[in-house]
Amino acid sequence: MRSITSTSGNPAPGNFPGSTTPGNPVSVSVAAPPPDQLQCLAERLNVAFVEDLSSHEIDPSFIERIPISHARRHGVLGLTREGNTLLVAITSLDSWQKLDVIARTMGCMVRPLVTTPEQLTGAINRAYQSQEGAAESFIEHLRKDVDQIIDPRKDGLAAGEDLLDTAGRAPVIKLINLVLFEAVKAQASDVHVQPYEDRVIVRMRIDGVLFDAFDLPKGRQDEVVSRVKVMGKMNIAEKRLPQDGRTTVQVGDRIIDLRISVIPTSFGERIVIRLLDKSARLYTLPELGMPPEVLNQFREFITVEHGLILVTGPTGSGKSTTLYAALQQINGKEKNILTLEDPIEYQLPGISQTQVSTRKGMTFASGLRSVLRQDPDIIMVGEIRDHETAVMAIQSALTGHLVFSTLHTNDAASAVARLLDLGIEPYLVASSLVAVLAQRLTRRVCDKCAHPIEADIADLARIGIAPDDAVDASIRNGVGCDVCRDTGYRGRLGLFELLTINNKVRRLVNARQTAAAIKSQAIESGMRTLRDDGVEKVLAGQTTIDEVLRVTMQAQPDDEDED
Repeated sequence: MRSITSTSGNPAPGNFPGSTTPGNPVSVSVAAPPPDQLQCLAERLNVAFVEDLSSHEIDPSFIERIPISHARRHGVLGLTREGNTLLVAITSLDSWQKLDVIARTMGCMVRPLVTTPEQLTGAINRAYQSQEGAAESFIEHLRKDVDQIIDPRKDGLAAGEDLLDTAGRAPVIKLINLVLFEAVKAQASDVHVQPYEDRVIVRMRIDGVLFDAFDLPKGRQDEVVSRVKVMGKMNIAEKRLPQDGRTTVQVGDRIIDLRISVIPTSFGERIVIRLLDKSARLYTLPELGMPPEVLNQFREFITVEHGLILVTGPTGSGKSTTLYAALQQINGKEKNILTLEDPIEYQLPGISQTQVSTRKGMTFASGLRSVLRQDPDIIMVGEIRDHETAVMAIQSALTGHLVFSTLHTNDAASAVARLLDLGIEPYLVASSLVAVLAQRLTRRVCDKCAHPIEADIADLARIGIAPDDAVDASIRNGVGCDVCRDTGYRGRLGLFELLTINNKVRRLVNARQTAAAIKSQAIESGMRTLRDDGVEKVLAGQTTIDEVLRVTMQAQPDDEDED
């Protein structure tokens, strides 16, 4: 217990019980109440108790001067100013005892109010994440002060460092933190730092499309590269060879994995940072946007006792998300599910996940051999990259295990051709493969700025829509707004194509027929292609003609397959 009384009999003008002046902390004899008696704490301190902070503004100078780590650790947040008095939210007696430090740092009197820890944590995260334009203004400051020498090794990166904690940081560290924070806020999947002869451009991939974000001062290029290498635990002296690294950072209550690639170019080293939000909520199968008939079929396939189920598409098409959703659907106490991943993107409760590490000799193939000794019912292999992994996956499927994996192919039928190219005998493919799900991600029309349009006949023809089919459709475009960053798109949705390996398809596989022939047979049996799914979603106003054309290929069943 801390015994404190006001240093004067009456509060000074502008001061009152519960206020603190710089260098003149006020104290009262107060016993620390239990955590569930915050109202009691407020009454004994003679201050207000507020259950909801959402209507309170945050003082910008508090964000600039008080690091987020201090605000979190001590449970304090500066709200509105009234003259020379700052309203400060606290959650405990410990918070109260730190008010003198806040008063001295801010150079004003402070008046506390009591709130719940949950409210304060949420308000702190919102406050420090709302620094609009911080990266741009700081880059401009660096451009004006280009002669300042910075050692990027001076301040190492602690595991899980919070990107919002920029107070007191070296300029290059603050710069990188702000750029990464902007990327997380924009929901970017990748950050590119691309050097040119006279400038350095930071680009971000948002909803699958690259955008220019910032221009960095050319004179800061080496410092930026060195800092990123330090973060990824790479050799900063090596500038001639590509390097890979990884680290973890925090933004508020979100944990972000960073996968870093550095490669030399003619104008200096180029950086790509992939961001994986470990705190993101996992999707369920119904939330992926599959057409109802595809969803029902896929649900049936993932409950079979054994066989191989493949999900195909390019990098960044959502294959891992689909596999995670499938594993969640079939997970249960009676199942032993193991995965081999590179990397492990999200933790799945009740499922044993193993990280593949080629450098340490842990490949998908060698890992699969070990997994088979763990008495698995279901195995997920992150990717089939070579003959050995393909053989192991198919043998596992033929010996009573349900195996999920991915391939990089243009469509579902091409997955069969890819397995044959990897040296797998046709009869093994035909007898083990259950289904192939091909998918793409297309940008979703922004709901805030979307408006109905009457599509041009020529545009409809490009995607294969008859004018009569568009009469009662809800085709929409986004005009651009602050929510979608003037792109007209916000978020993404999937396009899906499900190939069922029925007897007709098996005969074609055994005969080593082309992917085009397999696709033609599948369409005849009722398969809807990626383009067909895209057309339906254009007519429903979910995406646009240009987007579907961008991510799909026109079905050409009579042509030879191209992988």
